[in-house]
Amino acid sequence: MTGGKHSTAIVIALLAVAAVLATACTRTNSASTAHLRLAHGLDTKHPVHVALEHLKSEAERLSQGTLTVDIYPSEQLGSERELVELLQIGSVAMTKISASVLENFDPAFSVLSVPYLFNDAQHQFAALDGPAGDRLLEGLIDSRLKGLGFYDAGSRSFYTCKAPISRPADLAGLKIRTQESASAMAMVSALGGSPTPISWGELYTALAQGVVDGAENNPPSFYTSRHYEVCPFYTLDEHTSVPDVLLMSGVIWDRLNAEHRKVLIQAVRSSVALERELWRKATDDALQQLRLAGVEITQPDSVAFRRGVEDLRAEAAKDPLLEDLLRLIEAAAEVSSL
Repeated sequence: MTGGKHSTAIVIALLAVAAVLATACTRTNSASTAHLRLAHGLDTKHPVHVALEHLKSEAERLSQGTLTVDIYPSEQLGSERELVELLQIGSVAMTKISASVLENFDPAFSVLSVPYLFNDAQHQFAALDGPAGDRLLEGLIDSRLKGLGFYDAGSRSFYTCKAPISRPADLAGLKIRTQESASAMAMVSALGGSPTPISWGELYTALAQGVVDGAENNPPSFYTSRHYEVCPFYTLDEHTSVPDVLLMSGVIWDRLNAEHRKVLIQAVRSSVALERELWRKATDDALQQLRLAGVEITQPDSVAFRRGVEDLRAEAAKDPLLEDLLRLIEAAAEVSSL
């Protein structure tokens, strides 16, 4: 993430552009048409972008062209944090954001950054599509945001430039890029690393220039970002499984008519189902391509990593804000096993 003054300057500039282009960017009217701008920070080859293109197509098909969507990928309109701020004032309609970044808007989202929270993908989906996920999305209303659903973002693991990470002790003294998330930074610190928040768009250069020694992310993002070109070591410790959240501006949601809201929810559900399948395939493909590119991929014993974050899990269980959510997530494990 950029510094405070720089970030503020970017937001101000974006707001100026948004004001000038308002009629062409995100507009609705009382008749029956609406046009939405959807922006995100990922490459156009990423599974999330493909799923968002499907959302666009479905929304336009189901509405017979009265609800249209323009997509701006690759941080064209700002970083994840900046896009959420633009959603809050209605300058951008929709975005995809990591649940980790949402901790800055609703601390309850920190529950999803608890290390080793889910037993497997089935447990995760049961929790996110059930009462725990509903409660988290509903909690965004006070921040002028509308939570629409959860995309799969896989499991995050460490990748490094100079040497592999086979145990937590190997992280000692290393600057590891994290998202602007208190939980993500605490996790890296607990394992012995030095957390360094940097925006996704600036990360390749930061890795190449040695500003940071490594980062942590899922296989598709590691591959499509080409970070493996400067970080040839990937350790599948799978410390967290933080989902992506599809968000809409609460301001713009309130302007939509009932039919467009219904259409959008249908399009989102179809998009979520597609994204999760694309993600599974993309993960398998990314790991295969990374191996072909010469990346050293290791899968260490997770016991030491789990022990390193035990205090974080214990602290989360004591937090009144997270206690009930953790119970709902635990209960979802039984649902996923049926």
